[in-house]
Order: sequence, then structure tokens, then C-alpha cells
Amino acid sequence: MFFKEFEIRWSDTDANRHLANSAYINFMSHTRMAYLGLLGFNQKSMGAHNIGPVVFYEHVYYFKEAFPGMPVRVSLEFVGMSKDGKFFEFRHNFYDQNGKNFARCEMMGAWIDLKSRKLTGLPDEFLNSFESMEKAEDFKILTKEDTRKHVQVPKDIEIL
Repeated sequence: MFFKEFEIRWSDTDANRHLANSAYINFMSHTRMAYLGLLGFNQKSMGAHNIGPVVFYEHVYYFKEAFPGMPVRVSLEFVGMSKDGKFFEFRHNFYDQNGKNFARCEMMGAWIDLKSRKLTGLPDEFLNSFESMEKAEDFKILTKEDTRKHVQVPKDIEIL
């Protein structure tokens, strides 16, 4: 399992003086991109293939508060991917300095072609990188149907 370490800064807190939900999202994103960077996914390589990651959802479950100055370890588990690499799913856990789990997140995303603005599978070199990645015990091959398990449909309002 991959871990990234952080320290909660004053700017990571909200009005309740604990870790803000936006900071959780930032810590997770930074953890994912740090790991993907180790696999060869970076601005240069993604730019060469004209692809970028998009997030479908991030469901965060909070178990206990976290406060400024507290060291935080964020894990990354590879939970699923479609055969063509188009869809991916990760799980993050947040741990304090004693290894106590204080939050968890389930997230799903996909890769987008930055020219066509449509979802796309991964080039072979990136697919091969994911093949070497350690998989969670509950890893599964994702299908398009898996991306619809939390379907939300936009409801526009009429502007007068």
C-alpha cells in the first residue's frame, strides 16, 4: 500500500478549527498524483498523450476530527480498473500518528482526451504501469455499469 505523509497546517482548517473537507480532497489528490508520478504519469507524459484524469465522485466518511499540527498518513489502494484503463477506482484512508483511522474515501474517475473532451482508454505504456500496481484485496475489473452505481441526473432551473 502506498502512503503519503502530511502535516495539518492552519490553512487546512475550517471555521470549526479542524481539518476542512476541502483539505481532505487536496490530500487525496496529492497522494494519487504522487503515486501515479512514480508509475510515469506526470504532466509531461500525460501531455504527450493528451490525456488527463477526471473525478466522477469522492465519497468521504469522517470518523474522528483532525487538528492543526497533527501528522497525517494518507493511503492509496487500487480498487478497480476497466480492461482498457478508461475507468479507475481508488480508496484512501487517513491515519493519525498512532495508526488510528480517522477518515476514508472511495473515489472513481476516468481518463479524458483533452482534445475531443471525451472519455478514453489508456495507451499501452500506461496500462502496463497499472498492471504492476499492487491491487486491493477487493480489486475488480470495472465496467461502464460500475460507473453508474451512484447515478445523479442534473436538474436545470428556469432562468426568468
